[in-house]
Amino acid sequence: MNAARTRLQALAPPFLFDDTVYNTFADSPDTDREPPSPLPSWTFAKKRENGGKLPQTIAHRGYKEQQPENTMGAFRGAVEVGAHAIETDLHLTKDNVVVLSHDATLKRCFGKPDKIIDQDWAYISEQRTTREPHEPMPRLDELLQYLALPGHEDVWLLLDLKIDNDADNLMRLIAQTIESVPSHPDRPWNKRIVLGCWVAKFFPLAAHYLPSYPITNISFSLSYSRQFLRLPNVSFNMLQKSLFGFGGSRFMRDVRAAGRPLFHWTVNEDNFMRWSIKHEADGVITDDPKRFLRVCDEWEQGKRETHFSRKQWLEIVWFNFMITLFQCIFWWRFGALPGGKVKRRPQPASPNALGAGPGVSVTEKTENQ
Repeated sequence: MNAARTRLQALAPPFLFDDTVYNTFADSPDTDREPPSPLPSWTFAKKRENGGKLPQTIAHRGYKEQQPENTMGAFRGAVEVGAHAIETDLHLTKDNVVVLSHDATLKRCFGKPDKIIDQDWAYISEQRTTREPHEPMPRLDELLQYLALPGHEDVWLLLDLKIDNDADNLMRLIAQTIESVPSHPDRPWNKRIVLGCWVAKFFPLAAHYLPSYPITNISFSLSYSRQFLRLPNVSFNMLQKSLFGFGGSRFMRDVRAAGRPLFHWTVNEDNFMRWSIKHEADGVITDDPKRFLRVCDEWEQGKRETHFSRKQWLEIVWFNFMITLFQCIFWWRFGALPGGKVKRRPQPASPNALGAGPGVSVTEKTENQ
């Protein structure tokens, strides 16, 4: 039984086994009463000289393909190759410093078992990535200081707010950090920063602490994200594979009809990149921004085929099956699909409830979110 569970965990996306994800999706405050966030008009697809449009290039954790992820080297590399935006992830240290890390622990990138929230900045700052050139973990204010330099004013930032942080504390400290760094005089930070929120509980906090900043919903669940179409100006950052099929086509159509930006994550292969261009994504989040810029140039020159291999189709089908299974488990636990009105309240998180194992977090078990 345990061996079968381990094999399933290795094949399945991590959200399927993380109790925190189920409970946080179910804990949805009434967002309809919140004031509307501004529309991030600068995030729409870029118009070209020939009259067409191409998605913006969003560097996933910086230039992850060439540099250790979420480091200043990766961010500088992304800007140098021409990325329009940088996507990065936020966590808090024990002494309330906002740092840039996808994972909640140091294990995968820094080779240490420590949780970031259990260590102060003095300790975190001494650690170096296991991947060469062995860089330190940066703070949010360091990235903002870099983007405030002359010549970088057109680069914008997508912040992924991880759900395993205390939401109120995280949002309050993000606001304080942004306020502490002067922006470029021609581009205030609220015209360059998009708050990436996975779940509804972050929306009222964003309205309270950062009311002039736009929000994008990061998601793999179409049913959960649909609830945010009724909120003015919320954009969407969707797992690309969730957009295949009728449900995805309908969702993309409805987002376009509502006049909202739509980004696709995480897209690293040429034919998937061309699929996103064909389906009018406003931005493509990729580990290799240089590659995506090349694919965009080739698209304009007429290279537009989007044929997928059998293996790629199996991956698409598998991911969508896993998302459907997640929604079925959610319905069984809460009496509604994600985004619906739950009939049973969330229970305290239990790491072993779905076989995740002690101390395992959704943010530690995937490199694609």
